[in-house]
Amino acid sequence: MLDETWGYMESGVCTPAYNMAMDEALMNWQRKTGMKPVLRFYAWAPAGISVGFFQKLNGSIDLERAAQLGIPLVRRQTGGKAVLHDQELTYSVVIPEQHPSMPKSVKEAYLVISRGLIEGYRNLGIEAQLAAETKRSKQASAVCFEEPSWHELTVDGRKAAGSAQTRKQGIILQHGSIPLELDENRLFELFVYPNEAVKEKARRAFRSRAVAINELMGEPISLEVAQNAFKSGFGKGLGIRLEKFEPPAELLEEVRMLEAKYASEQWNHRREEKGELMR
Repeated sequence: MLDETWGYMESGVCTPAYNMAMDEALMNWQRKTGMKPVLRFYAWAPAGISVGFFQKLNGSIDLERAAQLGIPLVRRQTGGKAVLHDQELTYSVVIPEQHPSMPKSVKEAYLVISRGLIEGYRNLGIEAQLAAETKRSKQASAVCFEEPSWHELTVDGRKAAGSAQTRKQGIILQHGSIPLELDENRLFELFVYPNEAVKEKARRAFRSRAVAINELMGEPISLEVAQNAFKSGFGKGLGIRLEKFEPPAELLEEVRMLEAKYASEQWNHRREEKGELMR
């Protein structure tokens, strides 16, 4: 990576709609202004389910149970499977496609950004690795953390962080989930399986496939400690300096406008509409 300065944001704990709105607004703002790349950290309250841009909801997510638990659904700009965001640190990187350090290949760009994640885990005394390409299971699942993909991080073979990327009008957005805790009981209440036997089998296998930071630590760490570890990790892994980015009023106004979109069924359920083409 180049020796350069990126913007840095700590958004704190925000609603699912706000979190996705800010990611999109930063892409738009960077496109309009040509500002520096931005690294942002945030968390979720209430907990939320984010679904991939192309993911269908029907038959995969128990929307009624999610509503009962007060867990809103939000559709991401990025692809991939559904993620329950709860007790986690989330990161996002917004950077021009033509940036000298960003390969044209999506796969290679993932590898570049993953250096920051690997160093962040290392700062916590955890040795994480990129997942090798593995044969996918025959049983399709809507749950992101049930299986690692080649570009995601594992610890001792278990998925530790999941990421997704999109490229739109010259700007790359990559964001991802870094769980501090995994509540498997809550997770499996929210997803639909063909029958209870399949669900129970998936639940039993889950702990051998996924792991959270606090399970790997001698004692639990706070969100702030994790954030500092990964901030330093991105600086070292990507060879960048980070300086605080204060979003201007115009950007925050755009976030407020986009927040309404991400809170709407029109956006979040649009994949279910007959004949809808996602672009």
